Amino acid sequence: MQTNIDNYTELFVEDIPLIDVRAPIEFQRGAFPAAKNLPIMDDEQRKEVGIFYKKHGQGLAIQKGHELVKGEIREQRIASWVEFYSKSPNAHLYCYRGGLRSKISQQWISDAGKHVPIIHGGYKALRNFLLNELDLATEKYSFKLIGGKTGSAKTILINQLNNGIDLESAAYHRGSTFGRHATEQSTQINFENRLAIDFLKLKIKNIQNVILEDEARTIGRVGIPKSLFEKMRTSPLIVIEEPFEARLKRLLQEYIVDMLNEFLILNSDDPFNKFSNYLLNSLEKIQNRLGPVRHELAHNAMQQALSMHEKSNDLSGHYVWLKIILENYYDPMYEDQLKKREEHIVFRGNYEECKNYLEHTL
Repeated sequence: MQTNIDNYTELFVEDIPLIDVRAPIEFQRGAFPAAKNLPIMDDEQRKEVGIFYKKHGQGLAIQKGHELVKGEIREQRIASWVEFYSKSPNAHLYCYRGGLRSKISQQWISDAGKHVPIIHGGYKALRNFLLNELDLATEKYSFKLIGGKTGSAKTILINQLNNGIDLESAAYHRGSTFGRHATEQSTQINFENRLAIDFLKLKIKNIQNVILEDEARTIGRVGIPKSLFEKMRTSPLIVIEEPFEARLKRLLQEYIVDMLNEFLILNSDDPFNKFSNYLLNSLEKIQNRLGPVRHELAHNAMQQALSMHEKSNDLSGHYVWLKIILENYYDPMYEDQLKKREEHIVFRGNYEECKNYLEHTL
């Protein structure tokens, strides 16, 4: 009932649901987009078994594991696996190496009347497979990059193209000072896993010319793999040139409307206050770049805008501080960066012109 390495591509391309029976601490370090953590042992149980293994060997460690996970605890574990598999009958199961934890989990599920295949080699083999795909991507694909000032709809265009990969989505961060989301950003490992899967999905379509956004080396707190980033920096650059007012409206949607919705969806206490703190804290990060006078203007404008927003749902005040940071932070910074990339620019135009260019050139 085990899969083999030939199935790894299908697992990821088809987004096959995965049962990850590793401990929560292992899952938090790195996992796959379609995986759900349903551990056979919690962190403390895993730690205790590990200590027992070092002192007494595998046999007694296995016995210790059975002592820790028995009775009601064991039944709860099995119930969670069976429930998941009942909803996703094509699911596969793995632990770290596809060893004992996988086999014991599989047997317990089988005893409950379900038959879940184990992934040969477990998480480690899947992770190495994806890292290899990332290395191959740098060698096998040619890239075109989409650039443009903040609010130019670069990410929107990426997602409209059948050969685009959204780096910011993979990183779960919009790549700017105001770019984080309401929930925690992806880990470096999760970013790399998601990125490799995105390349795999183009690979099976025989797409070799990939469109990426012109990003900095780091997107939030994750970094684009070095070889991939180096190739990006020498790839052709298409620059979207959109009117200032259009960019301002997009930022209002992205930074204000969409972000507040994220905090509301969390159903936490006082979501508007959390949203306000997100904006104010983000502004503090660029205080030195704005300078004391402009920072104070932006800070006061932001507080007034938040007050209007909360009291009467009037969003218009946000345009004031958004305009300040566009004119005095984002635009000058991007113009400086673009000067260093002039030799790589192959096309400039508005959104539709750039879209048409990319759809009709290889």
